[in-house]
Amino acid sequence: MTTQAFGLSKSNSVASATLRTALSDIYRGFVEFTHNGMALLGCALAVGIIALAARGDLRDSVEQKALDWLLQRQDTGMVIEQPTLEPETVERVAAVTPDQLPRQQANVAHWLSRKYRVAPEPLSALVAEAFTVGEKVRLDPTLILAVMAIESRFNPYAQSPVGAQGLMQVLTRVHSDKYEDFGGQMAAFDPLSNLRVGVKVLQDCIKQAGSIEGGLRLYVGAVTTDGSSYINKVMAEHLRIRSVALGKPMPTSFPVFSAIPAPAPVEPELTLPTQTGFLESVPVEGAIVLPSDPAAANDLSSS
Repeated sequence: MTTQAFGLSKSNSVASATLRTALSDIYRGFVEFTHNGMALLGCALAVGIIALAARGDLRDSVEQKALDWLLQRQDTGMVIEQPTLEPETVERVAAVTPDQLPRQQANVAHWLSRKYRVAPEPLSALVAEAFTVGEKVRLDPTLILAVMAIESRFNPYAQSPVGAQGLMQVLTRVHSDKYEDFGGQMAAFDPLSNLRVGVKVLQDCIKQAGSIEGGLRLYVGAVTTDGSSYINKVMAEHLRIRSVALGKPMPTSFPVFSAIPAPAPVEPELTLPTQTGFLESVPVEGAIVLPSDPAAANDLSSS
């Protein structure tokens, strides 16, 4: 038993020594390979540096490729998600720079921006829209802009005590049907929608009255007054804006418009006898004209 145990112990020692020798050889081989590999890598780098130094075109090409690679890695690692805008939102952006407009419109936009202290970009969009719509409906665009100036001073959120709203101060509750094509009554506060509806109302008023002055009186809804003050303000601003558009000197005098009072109903005038006979009457439709000759009058009364 002792001899067998000794044999097994000796066999295990030999196997252990063999394993250690094998691991030692592997380690030395790895170190030697790594050392040689580093040496080869160093040599390759040295050769590459020398080659790049000797050839400028090759160096530039390597630098450009390295820069492109770094930029690509940076873009891949830093992905910034851009906000997406709804198409409707993009289409409804109502602002342009005056430089994008024709000369006449740009002149008007700059002048109105300074006078009413409104940003030129949204005001330029209103000017362009006024000229476009005015051409379609055959209405002077400077008149449209004058109405906006007097009604709201280009404040798209203005509201009067009686409920007129927006740039053109349209009575939304009265003209709610005209806002249906623009999404409903809340479109009254959208500048371009309010402008288009206001132009439609103004056009109907002018057509009904038969003149611009009469149309303005209907537009403002003059009840307790004849509307002449409003008409004069709008027409004066209209002349100023038109002069700016045409590049003419600013007018210094303006025509004064006054409402013509309606004729009072005329009662039929009857003649009364006097000591010298009958007074001649003024012919009035529906009145009886009595002759000045008493004899003829007797004949008329007897007939």
